[in-house]
Amino acid sequence: MNLKVSGHLKIMDTTGIKEFDFTAHKKWAMEEYRQVYALYSAFGGCVKSILEKSLQNAGIRYHSIEARAKDIEKFGEKASKPSLEDPNEPKYKKPLSDITDLTGARIITFFPKTVIEVDKVIKAEFEVIEKSDKNEILEKEEKLGYQSVHYLVRLMASRTGLSEYSIFKDRIAEIQVRTILQHAWAEIEHDIEYKSSSIIPKRIKRRFMALAGMLEIGDREFQSIHDENLELKLQNRESVDKGRLDKVEITADALKAYLDKEFGTDGRMTDFSYDYTASRLVQLGFKDLKEVDQCIKGYDNDKISRIIWNARQGQLSRFDDTILAALGEEIIKRHPYCATDNAHSQFWIELFQKRLSRLNENGIKTGNFKFEN
Repeated sequence: MNLKVSGHLKIMDTTGIKEFDFTAHKKWAMEEYRQVYALYSAFGGCVKSILEKSLQNAGIRYHSIEARAKDIEKFGEKASKPSLEDPNEPKYKKPLSDITDLTGARIITFFPKTVIEVDKVIKAEFEVIEKSDKNEILEKEEKLGYQSVHYLVRLMASRTGLSEYSIFKDRIAEIQVRTILQHAWAEIEHDIEYKSSSIIPKRIKRRFMALAGMLEIGDREFQSIHDENLELKLQNRESVDKGRLDKVEITADALKAYLDKEFGTDGRMTDFSYDYTASRLVQLGFKDLKEVDQCIKGYDNDKISRIIWNARQGQLSRFDDTILAALGEEIIKRHPYCATDNAHSQFWIELFQKRLSRLNENGIKTGNFKFEN
């Protein structure tokens, strides 16, 4: 005979319970979940929105945020897993309440330190029920896998007291936080046949361990490069501020600091524009900002701009025109736009010559700067 238990079946014979009907349990669990799927999907959107706004307010840069409700079929598969203690019993007897990742969010960061910064935001914006470090768990269980920090969270009472959040009261979401390299491992982890290091062949294990080590070293190196780059930017800005330009390399950030000081700030300029201008200065043959400064010294950028354009132009435009005046005809020999024999190059050559003639006609002596080499 059959005995119905919590919406699923246990198959009976004359001696008692023979086996658990996992198929019926899965079907029953999926039907229950299907009725509330839209709610958990909306909860995912809510969690994502809170994370995006709070990370933005904290000034934290990240790669991406994803959020979703668990797929109904995958929920059914998870609900029908047998218990490790008793394979004839389901691991989740009440799937809808026992499974805690019905709503999931994932934050992928660029650097390991950002994971720590995100941790502070999550604790400030949510009630954290549980926090676990995936790496520590894997090491303890001697399994291969990816490093990741997992949180089980609820909305705080201060939020669920508001009408727009009240439907999510007591709903639990899982938030995963990991770096891009940790995410790369996670994406291929499902294709790795051996999950336990105790059964993996030694040759394969060595390769896995080498790969895991490379990813960890990569994370550390990216973090180190990022930190060193920030430190160098601060040093260069300080050097520019104090007028010590001889060892300041031509970078977008250093050039902006220099031009803000010498030409006045201009909020209309984009990062791309500074990057482009810095690259062009290097192409022209400038070694550092000191050489750039020597090149344009003595030239009135405002006067040059008004002669060429009949009006005062923006910061980078005035700087370009001052470089043109200082280099004179030399800019035609060095500028990449003038390097080829075609109509495009001829256009720029004629444009530069026209502007130089106009400057000379108005009393500006061009071509004062000569490169050492």
